[in-house]
Amino acid sequence: MRDRTTAQPRVTVSGGILAGAIEPGAAVQSFRGIPFAAPPLGDLRWRPPQPAPAWRGVRQATAFGRRAMQRRVFGDMVFRSRGTSEDCLYLNVWAPVGAAAAPVLMYIHGGGNVAGDGSEPRYDGTSLARRGLVVVTVNYRLNVFGFFAHPDLTHESPQQTSGNYGYLDLVAALQWITDNIAAFGGDPARITIAGESAGSIAVSALLAAPMAQPHIAGAIGSSGSLLGALPPQPLHDAERAGSALATALGATSLAQLRALPARRLMHATRRYAPPQFSGTIDGWFLPQAPLTCYLAGAQARVPLLVGWNSAEAPFTALLGRRAPTAAAYRRAVRQRCGAAAPAILQQYPAADDAAVIDAATDLASDLFIGYSTWTWASIHGQTSGQPVYRYRYAHPRPPMRSAAAAPDGGAVHSADIEYFMGTLATNAVYAWEPADVALSGTMQQYYANFVATGDPNGAGLTAWPPMRHDGGMRWLHLDVVSAMQPERHQARYQLLDTLIGATLAR
Repeated sequence: MRDRTTAQPRVTVSGGILAGAIEPGAAVQSFRGIPFAAPPLGDLRWRPPQPAPAWRGVRQATAFGRRAMQRRVFGDMVFRSRGTSEDCLYLNVWAPVGAAAAPVLMYIHGGGNVAGDGSEPRYDGTSLARRGLVVVTVNYRLNVFGFFAHPDLTHESPQQTSGNYGYLDLVAALQWITDNIAAFGGDPARITIAGESAGSIAVSALLAAPMAQPHIAGAIGSSGSLLGALPPQPLHDAERAGSALATALGATSLAQLRALPARRLMHATRRYAPPQFSGTIDGWFLPQAPLTCYLAGAQARVPLLVGWNSAEAPFTALLGRRAPTAAAYRRAVRQRCGAAAPAILQQYPAADDAAVIDAATDLASDLFIGYSTWTWASIHGQTSGQPVYRYRYAHPRPPMRSAAAAPDGGAVHSADIEYFMGTLATNAVYAWEPADVALSGTMQQYYANFVATGDPNGAGLTAWPPMRHDGGMRWLHLDVVSAMQPERHQARYQLLDTLIGATLAR
């Protein structure tokens, strides 16, 4: 219950009383650093999340909890939390003052399952709360702490599984929201989960997880799904990798592994690529290969708003330091795609040097994350019986305020976050213009409408019909001037499907 007798808003949740704050200049109250599970320390390292202990008296909820253990990986991440710790299972809530049964958005941060935090200013929920949503950002265990599998962990588990601790944290957060969000004025029957990059991949994983499905009313994915990007490994493969890490650390028992200092574990992961920490097909959280689940229509059958950006990966991701010439492009495609190179070059042509940057950007972007997002949208639309609203975000950010910095070439990976969340003002790197603010307003309203009703359409917005499967494939081209457009590159994704799709059904 909310206490309106004090300037500091209070709510009572399962753990006790929380005291939050009123956001400056907004009829929005915020509660930060709320524990939704017990600290996964000591013997709780590499175990499913346990209930958060209750507290006595009033707990101040005006500061973010610590972020998950991580190294500094991505230069665009700015944190408001107080450093890293294994004690990281906290969430944050922004709610309109006086809200009652308001729709709820649970937003999952990106970062490749190795970095990120719900405190990042670009995920701040104030602006969307002004539009009538209760917004929740969540932390989850990352890297070796969130996605480590090992035969001994599987053996000790009642479910005979290991490796999905970060995803299990998100299920625990969903359960906590279901049980407690009414105290903030939210409707537990209308929880939409959303995320970008690894957060979007997590959304696709949660839809495939039977234990998460009862809590989900809708889903939003931006740039990524586990149907191609960061695919989960079969349990035996993940266990083998975990055993190799344990051997490298000289640990011969779980007790020794759990006694290792967190920073030593983090240091040991420098030799392992991020896809090592992509979750497992464990028979519990993920009972089957995600592609099998989606093809069978066994995922959560909810409306989906999904899309990706026009320049998710730079042309250098394919060409490296080579000059962007047609000859260099053809060599790079042959090296990357082998026998499939002629077909790839036909769908991503570069007849001369002038066409190389665009072709290489398109191919690198699709291989990175465009294909996996297309696959998710297509299959969910075919098997869920629910509408799928698909977009392609194309607006490049404006020039950086630094005179020496060039503007982005196209809509790069993660460039859409501040627009959708209404947090442009939190990013002082770019010289935002009125057109950016206007576009952000449009994108926020699509979000708010979708979370409220499962349909992004509303007054004053470009009409956005759901996907069709009768050959009339279209998407919403999101830009300063947005419009529905035919999908001109269906053949590209169908080709990639023949090359990549079979590996996803393991």
